[in-house]
Amino acid sequence: MKYGFIKVASAVPFLEVANCDYNVERIEKMVFDADHQGVEIIAFPELSITGYTCGDLFLQPYLIEKAEEALVRLVQRTAETDVMVFVGMPVRVEEKLFNAAVAFQHGKMLGAIPKTYLPNYREFMEKRWFSPAKDLQFSIANIAGFEVPIGHNIIFRSGTVGIGIEICEDMWTPYTPGTRLGLYGAQIIFNLSASNENAGKHSYLRSLISGLSSQGIYGYVYSSCGYGESSGDVVFTGKGFIAECGEIVEEMERFDYSERMIVSDIDVSRIQTERLINSSFKAAVSNFTDTDLTEIPFTLRSAEESAPITRTVERNPFMPDTPQRDERSREIFNIQISGMAQRFRHMKADHAVIGISGGLDSTLALLATVGTFDFLGLDRKGIVAVTMPGFGTSGRTLKQAKDLMRLLGVTSMEIDITEACHLHFRQIGHDPKVHNGVFENTQARERTQILMDLANMYNAPVVGTGDLSELALGWCTFNGDQMSMYGINAGLPKTSVQILVHYLARTNRFGEDVSDTLRAVLETPISPELKPGVQETESLVGPYELHDFFIFHFMHNSFSPEKIFYLAEVAFKGDYTRAEIKRWMLVFFRRFFSQQFKRNAMPEGPKVSRISLSPRGEWHMISDAHSAMWIKDIEALPE
Repeated sequence: MKYGFIKVASAVPFLEVANCDYNVERIEKMVFDADHQGVEIIAFPELSITGYTCGDLFLQPYLIEKAEEALVRLVQRTAETDVMVFVGMPVRVEEKLFNAAVAFQHGKMLGAIPKTYLPNYREFMEKRWFSPAKDLQFSIANIAGFEVPIGHNIIFRSGTVGIGIEICEDMWTPYTPGTRLGLYGAQIIFNLSASNENAGKHSYLRSLISGLSSQGIYGYVYSSCGYGESSGDVVFTGKGFIAECGEIVEEMERFDYSERMIVSDIDVSRIQTERLINSSFKAAVSNFTDTDLTEIPFTLRSAEESAPITRTVERNPFMPDTPQRDERSREIFNIQISGMAQRFRHMKADHAVIGISGGLDSTLALLATVGTFDFLGLDRKGIVAVTMPGFGTSGRTLKQAKDLMRLLGVTSMEIDITEACHLHFRQIGHDPKVHNGVFENTQARERTQILMDLANMYNAPVVGTGDLSELALGWCTFNGDQMSMYGINAGLPKTSVQILVHYLARTNRFGEDVSDTLRAVLETPISPELKPGVQETESLVGPYELHDFFIFHFMHNSFSPEKIFYLAEVAFKGDYTRAEIKRWMLVFFRRFFSQQFKRNAMPEGPKVSRISLSPRGEWHMISDAHSAMWIKDIEALPE
């Protein structure tokens, strides 16, 4: 595997009912096509060698014999490929007939898996022809003279990678075979299916596949039969899905009269890591694994032979660019409001104090505070919003701060901090012409002191404005803007803050005039404005879209530096060179490790996305952990 990815495919070939020779020719063609694309495992539909709609022809020994002969030819003709293939066919054992999936690779039949649950209701009557897996007594099937392991307790194994099989109805049951095999170590479940079309059924099937892959923490590859099956009583149009941990990563177009194949990559290393982290999954393994399984070896391509990944890598994994982004934005904003509302109820507070810079973070924090006051039925005048211009404050951001406070109807204050900072410089003997850390941090701490003292005056909490990206990078002043009574943005990376402000502007949540100011804020370069002249954050610390990408895959997915670098290359191709990605990765990891002391002293704030840096919640890390291994691996990456 390359970086833990396995390239898989779901295929729906043309089919002729009961014409095994034709069917294996179509399957053979698609196997070679898949091999050419670097696919490592491919699944075809249920009973794909005979067709699912053969009816009582399944009871004809002649059809079974021809299916076996056709399978042997298919196995032999595809021996030169590297793909492991799953096809569906009737398998005769113990004078019983089983609806089975047969696996083969490199010219050898590896195993057969019978269907566990046979539907015998509504339009389905499989018990007329087939026996369920529980009726199987032998462990070896004779298929055209070849002895093949058979059973429902089979996992195909290549190193640490496990593959499980279930067939159609198996996935529609309360405790699926795939769920069970996942607990035994299968990271990908393949489903060979024959699911007919009913209005509304497809969306239910989609949610079922997504839910199963999430609940079982595995990848899921689904292939259902299509055109060529009889449409006498039901209609089959071909369906294919590839899912991973609750996300549909690839989906086949329906109602397309053609042979179709979808190809994508499943991140097995991510699945393995998620299972390692998830204590409930490990408990389920202990509770529900008491049966011996048969492990059958198969071969995966080496990392050097693996094809590049073809799945989409989201540039913004926190807020993917999907039709659901607006819904997620609305949800996040309401989570912020709900968290702050509970805090205000508990404190019996009817005032809040917040610093307003005219930039992104304080803008979102102010909007969330206003939303909270509206939700609680409190007067917006109870929000004491303070803008505190200093040495680097621009006329642009000062105007935006004043406009926001005025348009939102809060109590506004302007307190210039330059005189207080000059006094402090004289007291400690600092030359104000030296624009170093003392010069910058003095301003941040002076602003925080003002806010804290106003909080005492109004018996109100200070609402923090800093975001998750700044906390991860330590791009904040210890005991300055790092401190508040409630960090409302602490669970949001900078890119999500931008998306939320854009959403609130576009939907006119607070009125058209406010939306105009929000758009102006969005167009303003991100800057701490602590020094005279232009001071753009991203030119100093790096692009936030890259840092947020690093944060997500380092913290949520626990990926190695090499894998994060590879994914960043794919996601940001054409926007950043390898050298640029490497440069900012080094900045990220150096700062992330060295700035943990700030996070260990951070105030409370709600987790609203998948990641929290709270030392009381999700992220527990000592302040003197070393980044040396990460830095060494990044420095070794070729540019």
